[in-house]
Amino acid sequence: MTIERLSMLEPRLLARIEAKKKQLDDLRPLPVASVGRLKEQILVEWIYNSNAIEGSTITLQETKLILETGLTVGGKSLREHFEVINHRDAIDYVEGLADTKEPLTPFHVRQIHKLVLSRIDDDSAGSYRATQVRIVGAAHTPPESWLIPQQMDEWGQWLADTSSSLHPVAAAALAHHRLVAIHPFVDGNGRTARLVMNLLLMRSGYPPTVILRTNRRQYYRVLAEADAGKVTPLVNFVGRAVE
Repeated sequence: MTIERLSMLEPRLLARIEAKKKQLDDLRPLPVASVGRLKEQILVEWIYNSNAIEGSTITLQETKLILETGLTVGGKSLREHFEVINHRDAIDYVEGLADTKEPLTPFHVRQIHKLVLSRIDDDSAGSYRATQVRIVGAAHTPPESWLIPQQMDEWGQWLADTSSSLHPVAAAALAHHRLVAIHPFVDGNGRTARLVMNLLLMRSGYPPTVILRTNRRQYYRVLAEADAGKVTPLVNFVGRAVE
């Protein structure tokens, strides 16, 4: 881990993150009851905000209701209900994977995506796109579909080769951006990338972070800057979310 690479995080932000991480580590092992309550709270916030970023109209309270009771909410589409349930299933998978030493590969990304789109678009769930797509409002054009398997393999190799030399927050942020830039799926790329980002954070001992719906515009702006080669704003944006 080099000072140059750590400097992608603003020094004061880095210091605060490291101090809070140490405080958390000093408290381990956390009481089981406390962990359970925190996980329940984070789960609802995580699912609600990630879906809302993508345009879901399900509210925070409705998300909680669906997760706790399985009841449907009047006036909301079945797709939106499945987005809540699927995200919970994908988080369960990610949490299980975070507890292993198994290297993260494109196979795991496809498994996460399969859970995200299950019952919404089973034909596309877990499968790379076969057509060209454009990201609405973005200057970046994702690669042609025939390049995706190769670029995803390169993504996995990049992660294996460089993640250990980066600060965990930077590694998670950059892995997220590279995945979004490839845009390997027809739909569900953002949700999948945020799940992967949190998987990497959890593996490094950080709690999952929630990118808030209210920060959506800034989130897309720093992703666009990363598309143009300026990754520092994205790393610091994720760092502030982690903090």
